[in-house]
Amino acid sequence: MDSAKEAVENVAEGVKKMAVGDKPAKGGRKDRKKEKGGAAAATDPASGPLEINPPPDFLQKRLEMFDRLKKKQDEELASKPRESITITMPDGSVKEGTSYETTPADIAKGISNSLLKRTVIARLDGDKEQLWDIGRPLERSCKLELLTFEDEQGKQVFWHSSAHILGEACERRFGCSLCIGPPVENGFYYEMCLPENKPVMSTDYKPLETIVTSIVKEKQKFERLIMTKEELLEMFSYNKYKQHIINDKIPDGTSTTVYRNGPLIDLCRGPHVPDTGRIETFSVMKNSSSYFLGNKDNDTLQRVYGVSFPDKKQMAAYKKFLEEAAKRDHRKIGKDQELFFFHELSPGSAMWLPHGTRIYNNLLSFLREQYWKRGYQEVITPNMYNSHLWKMSGHWDFYKDDMFVIEQEKEQFGLKPMNCPGHCLMFSHRERSHRELPWRVADFGVLHRNEASGALSGLTRVRRFQQDDAHIFLREDQIKAEMDNLFDFLKEVYGLLGFSFKLKLSTRPDKYMGEKATWDNAEHMLQESLDEFKASNGTHWELNEGDGAFYGPKIDIVILDCLLREWQCATIQLDFVQPENFHLEYITGDDNETKKKEAEAKAAEAKMAPPAELAMPKIKTKDPQAVIDSAKAAVAASDPSTGPYDKDRPFVRQHKPISPGCARPVMIHRAMAGSIERFTAILTEHFAGKWPFWLSPRQILVVPVGKGFYEYGEEVAKIFRDKMMFVDVDTSGNTLQKKIRTGQLAQYNSIFVVGAEEMDNRQVNARWRDDQSTQDRGKPIPLDKAVEKLCKIRDEKSSENPFPAPAKEAAK
Repeated sequence: MDSAKEAVENVAEGVKKMAVGDKPAKGGRKDRKKEKGGAAAATDPASGPLEINPPPDFLQKRLEMFDRLKKKQDEELASKPRESITITMPDGSVKEGTSYETTPADIAKGISNSLLKRTVIARLDGDKEQLWDIGRPLERSCKLELLTFEDEQGKQVFWHSSAHILGEACERRFGCSLCIGPPVENGFYYEMCLPENKPVMSTDYKPLETIVTSIVKEKQKFERLIMTKEELLEMFSYNKYKQHIINDKIPDGTSTTVYRNGPLIDLCRGPHVPDTGRIETFSVMKNSSSYFLGNKDNDTLQRVYGVSFPDKKQMAAYKKFLEEAAKRDHRKIGKDQELFFFHELSPGSAMWLPHGTRIYNNLLSFLREQYWKRGYQEVITPNMYNSHLWKMSGHWDFYKDDMFVIEQEKEQFGLKPMNCPGHCLMFSHRERSHRELPWRVADFGVLHRNEASGALSGLTRVRRFQQDDAHIFLREDQIKAEMDNLFDFLKEVYGLLGFSFKLKLSTRPDKYMGEKATWDNAEHMLQESLDEFKASNGTHWELNEGDGAFYGPKIDIVILDCLLREWQCATIQLDFVQPENFHLEYITGDDNETKKKEAEAKAAEAKMAPPAELAMPKIKTKDPQAVIDSAKAAVAASDPSTGPYDKDRPFVRQHKPISPGCARPVMIHRAMAGSIERFTAILTEHFAGKWPFWLSPRQILVVPVGKGFYEYGEEVAKIFRDKMMFVDVDTSGNTLQKKIRTGQLAQYNSIFVVGAEEMDNRQVNARWRDDQSTQDRGKPIPLDKAVEKLCKIRDEKSSENPFPAPAKEAAK
């Protein structure tokens, strides 16, 4: 009987002992420490028995089937011919090996034991899709990379293996049916259905961690096995969720892999770490409910989230990071500063309070300044469109599930989730000349997206939002110059706010509109722009294959905040498809020149014609061009994709050739901030609620030292309000020190204390929030100087201290 079977029996025996209340034998100090940390926690009455007793029947049946098939696979591998192979390392060195014998682990150990210990996974031939278990024999000559936890793919594999360990712990504790257990951005989760649909409780965290600790100590090997679809259906016959995944994802007559560690066997492509002992430290972070496959019509499941690291220092650093992130949480700051809130009667839609609205409007004003500077024109478009529009754009096929669809008078309408189709209608509502291009239109219209209720998260994931959405219609030869302008726009916006950023080129997805050659051309153009930006600014970019929009490739801009967290905000998308869908066109310059020459020729011909009285009488005939135009109009009227909308006629997409003398524009979709709601959340956490003066909802607090100075305090406030600044006056009965402290906690940028000296000389005693040396009483500043300095830093959006002189004099 192998170790996994023994583990199952040990689980059962251990649970029996705990169930009857057996006490461990008294021992030395070490035994008592173990009692406090492990068994004592596991037998906490609030959490119940550590593991389910008896263990589920499927554990043993699954193991027996695995052992039988694994034996057969090992025999087949043993019969494979052994041949000499070469393994090329990243530094160019070449190692000799034998096919089906030499493993990446052998190569790592040959270099150093420390490298072997740090190596999580191997990558072959530089291909991100060819990840390899380091204990799995190589089958041919290859280029080999040994990836550690510091590599992004290495980290994902480490967390995926940790999810399997969590899955084993959950099966042993709950006897549950596991669903999926992927790595995510900051750790991993496992999704499951507990018997009788019971929920996971916070009291389950410690017992799960206790089981995980024992799994790690056992150093269970991760073993890979190839199984047919029929074998998989038999192995997971007890689990309806796995049955669904197998039937849905695995074609008949094909095979895939499972991985085993200890008693756990799970459907998985892999790869994994060599053994569970690699997971040095592990923590359960939270739990939540979810829908199977994310569909609200499916069963409700339980998710348990965790995080793990290869050493304890990294776990400690991560938990410290979480503490800092919690302090900066925009939901907490939003409540403390009275910026916004959410109500259950409109989930996913923020209620913006006055101070939050100040920030919101300041952001919009800043973006409008940029629009004016860069030649954009702002437009306003409807919130709701007939489904005919969304069918024309393609969103009905690719995006309908994420839209709010409304039935009205037996027709379907959709609340707009984006502005591009409406802007296409604007472009096409009259003839356009090449002289109008590029035509830049910006729209802050309200958008709605039907996000699942479980996905809603503060301002970062909402259903109702606005974004700095803009579309640029231009000629193909104008793309390069416009891309340069957009990169400059990015640098100015993010530089002002203190963000660095990364660039990703997202290419053609599996489901897309348009021709492959058109996509290849668009991707090439974006790549050229990225390469030029890299050459001039040193900003590297990476390829993000298959993540483009359905209508075109895009550049995704990921910003890094002060905690080095990544946020995807801005996007630049190059679109040849929507202009085709909406049959957009503009009159070219060449055609105008041709028409001019034709007009000149007709004029010359008219001069040579005989006088009217000598001319032969004309016979009335139809103008051939009029006949052609009439025929075109008839075709357009009968074409559901171009002609007048008819609700009784089904939509049929048809290609319309470009009119003579015209050309098709290209369309750039772009956003710098993206969702204003999401961007506000990011800024809140980035600044930790300490807003820069130009963006701040609380710029100045005037603090009179007593009742005799209330009138002067109000006069000071009015002067600054007249300059469009946000000013409050504290006329409460609190002490002077408490008023100042309250203003500091509320994050006012500047606190003006006014008393007899200030009133007599029309001055203010200024304290600047971001300069600790100005927090004590200093030399008063003339009121007109204070106005001048604050207007200057607001208008220039500067972060400098406008009142440094008093601090310097105080330091003398």
